[in-house]
Amino acid sequence: TLRYLTSDVMTHTLAVSLVLFLVVFSGRFIKYLTEAAIGDLAAGVLLPVMLYKLPAFFELILPLGFYVGLLLSFGRLYADSEMVVFRASGISQFQLLRLVAPVVFLVTVTVALISLFLGPYGASKANQLLAEPRSAEGMHVLSEGRFKKQRGGDYVTYVERIEEGGLMETVFVAERQRSESGITLSATLADTGYIDIDPSTARRYLVLSNGKRYDVTPGSAELTAVQFKAYRSLIPQVEGGLRSQVYGETLATHRLLQSQTPEHLAIVGWRVSLPVIVPIVALFAIPLSRTDARRGRYARLGPAL
Repeated sequence: TLRYLTSDVMTHTLAVSLVLFLVVFSGRFIKYLTEAAIGDLAAGVLLPVMLYKLPAFFELILPLGFYVGLLLSFGRLYADSEMVVFRASGISQFQLLRLVAPVVFLVTVTVALISLFLGPYGASKANQLLAEPRSAEGMHVLSEGRFKKQRGGDYVTYVERIEEGGLMETVFVAERQRSESGITLSATLADTGYIDIDPSTARRYLVLSNGKRYDVTPGSAELTAVQFKAYRSLIPQVEGGLRSQVYGETLATHRLLQSQTPEHLAIVGWRVSLPVIVPIVALFAIPLSRTDARRGRYARLGPAL
């Protein structure tokens, strides 16, 4: 009985989790592929970054897949009258829970490993990959000598050459800033530049050296010209993109515990809650899956969800 129930529950769990993963992954992949197509992400880093982010998908999919898998598995036992045989053999609902306890433990440990260790590690590696200059938003032009438009043409960049170390030569940035007071046009030309990352926020900044910046308001005869040795500006971040992840989510769990900040402790609480969900949904799934042969195995699936 133990082997039979374990095999049936695991089969349904894996099948449901695979379907959920394909749906979620394909939707996210299309979204990020669009991000790469419009020039907000280097196409070469898209697939590696998605692979690093795989654990983050499964830490949410596995508990839900396990819950639905239990509903389908026990629903089939009720619909095929196999549960009647179990009851006639003296197996109660509590004993059924004990029989599936090994599967519950296995899924709980798996989700704990993913949410506490593998997920943050993958997010950290993906963040490191995105931090490379050739993948940075607005400055990842691989074919040097071409203008690149961002934010619907409000942010235009040109890089003559990008060295392997990340140093960019002859950098041009034209930006159109919109505000309540009107529109301001700016153009910046610098000899060199590089991408700098703020370790506390993971936001990316463009640092330019030895250049000039011009600002003008359409309709005004005034032109502001500034010559600088060093200039630092925030690179626009795509909302909902690969880089929109909260910085704390990329930190290891032990580092979050050491920080003691409310934001980091909230992230730890979220990570711990994911494996705790697994035994809780198991307690709900067994009574909620009760049905009969006339109504079928899927009768309780909708109300249970």
